[in-house]
Amino acid sequence: MREKIKIILSIILFIIAIIVPDEVVKVTMYILSYIIVGYDVIKEAIENILKGKFLDENFLMTIATIGALIIKEYPEAVMVMLLYNIGEIFEEYATEKSKKSITELMDIRPDYANVIRNGKTIKLNPAEVKINETIIIKPGEKIPLDGIVIEGTSMIDTKALTGESVPQKAEIGDEIISGTINQTGVLKINVTKEFGESTVSKILDLVQNVESEKSKSENFITKFAKYYTPIVVIIAIMLATIPTAIMGINTINTWLYRALSFLVVSCPCALVISIPLTFFAGIGGASKKGILIKGSNYIELLSKTDTVVFDKTGTLTEGVFEVQKIKANKIEENELLKIVAYAENYSNHPIAVSIKKAYGKEIEKNVVTDIQEISGYGIKAKVFEKDILIGNETLLKQNNIEIEKSEESGTIVYVAVQGEYAGYILIADKIKQDAKKTIKELSENNVNKTIMLTGDRKETGEYVANKIGIKETYAELLPDGKVEKIKKLLKEEQPNKTLAFVGDGINDTPVLKCADIGIAMGGLGSDSVIETADIVIMTDEPSKINDAIKISKKTMKIVKQNTIFAIGVKFIVLILSAIGIGTMWEAVFADVGVTVLASLNAMRAMINK
Repeated sequence: MREKIKIILSIILFIIAIIVPDEVVKVTMYILSYIIVGYDVIKEAIENILKGKFLDENFLMTIATIGALIIKEYPEAVMVMLLYNIGEIFEEYATEKSKKSITELMDIRPDYANVIRNGKTIKLNPAEVKINETIIIKPGEKIPLDGIVIEGTSMIDTKALTGESVPQKAEIGDEIISGTINQTGVLKINVTKEFGESTVSKILDLVQNVESEKSKSENFITKFAKYYTPIVVIIAIMLATIPTAIMGINTINTWLYRALSFLVVSCPCALVISIPLTFFAGIGGASKKGILIKGSNYIELLSKTDTVVFDKTGTLTEGVFEVQKIKANKIEENELLKIVAYAENYSNHPIAVSIKKAYGKEIEKNVVTDIQEISGYGIKAKVFEKDILIGNETLLKQNNIEIEKSEESGTIVYVAVQGEYAGYILIADKIKQDAKKTIKELSENNVNKTIMLTGDRKETGEYVANKIGIKETYAELLPDGKVEKIKKLLKEEQPNKTLAFVGDGINDTPVLKCADIGIAMGGLGSDSVIETADIVIMTDEPSKINDAIKISKKTMKIVKQNTIFAIGVKFIVLILSAIGIGTMWEAVFADVGVTVLASLNAMRAMINK
């Protein structure tokens, strides 16, 4: 408001100065108008000079306008400051608008948690609530902490995190993430994470630090301004002094005016302001679609994506496994399912969960002993005092157990009891609805290669790949095997092109770090994925990757437009100012006008159709 009042008052005095005939009053009005609108700029220029940072836009505006006053070009001096301030308001508006879509995420911060302690419900700061405590969330309240529903049924609004407007149903046993809003029923939740480790806390931290990673374009502009500004100041001094020395002191006003115009137009505001603003607008536009991009450098990298590598389970498939078939050897099918369910009792892996769900009975934990998880292969355990081996084909072969190999599509869990083959369980995963559409659109987005890496069997991997249109698949890979494959693909990548890896869980963390760009799918529930990935797709839709690439390409296109436009206009007006054709008015347009136009153009990065 203060800025607007200042500008309005300055304009009124400026108009009075133009109208009144008396020269003394006219000059006084111009000076007052100049002081009102230029005070903050001059003050900041002096403060920066005292700090040793004098070659900025405030310094250029101050020296140019004071020079204009000295040579009695009062209207030009006032208008430079006036238009500069108006431009600043436009830039501030544009910046705030681009920030809004990101800072809206800050609304997910919970103010309190209703905790049950000693039989009473008390209102506490979420940071004071401990793991395993019970909290109550009433309709309309934000869910303050991650946890599991132990009582009640409700609809949950996840829009603030995912961008999706359709509420999700929550009932007993469901995991609930913080930052969402309880809509209909009263819920009791058992807290599983402290506030500092909760989903809402991690996302808020990302939002607050979203500008920390600068792109090469931004770094270039910063370096450009650093060297460019002193060079143009030196040229302006030479322009004011050398021709005057050659042509005589009586030409000083002419050359001083040209030098001052040169200084005004030379200010690199359009580049310094509009380029970061464009990236910020792009990040804001992406957040509206439920895509969290951690910094502008990832926008630049994403725009050059040539290869996208996918994990399979939970990324291209839903990760919701169901037992499709039980094939027993020398024992009953029900007995085989029971043995496997008992051995998998302590595992939360989707395959283990599907087996326990298919068994559907209470498990006697005391009969399961000596559990040993063999990463990437399976499980060894004792069940009812019998040695049980459960896992993939490789595990059983390593233990010299002959199996009846299945060629069916899905995940095959082979079972051995007391060193003898006992059969297998077939578990199938469902392909995500938009997986095929994703691969098709990536090709249309000029992504030349789509590849799938999976720890699953070759037959299962190829089945999913063929269904959705991926031509290159690598199966039966352990986490370190995926890393090695990514490193190999990176070496094969074309110069100035990037490789993106898309994963969904903790086991994908090493690969996310290894790729040029790590994209987390549905990372809201994973502890490490949000921290590791460069881009987080807040929903579970792989098609959002195409949206992210389109946004990145549009953002980079606007960055190039603004760069060419700003440098081009400035170059032309600089020459015109130097040879005396350009006036202070053209100089003002080349500085403030170009900055405003470039900033408004930057805002297009927020509009995603």
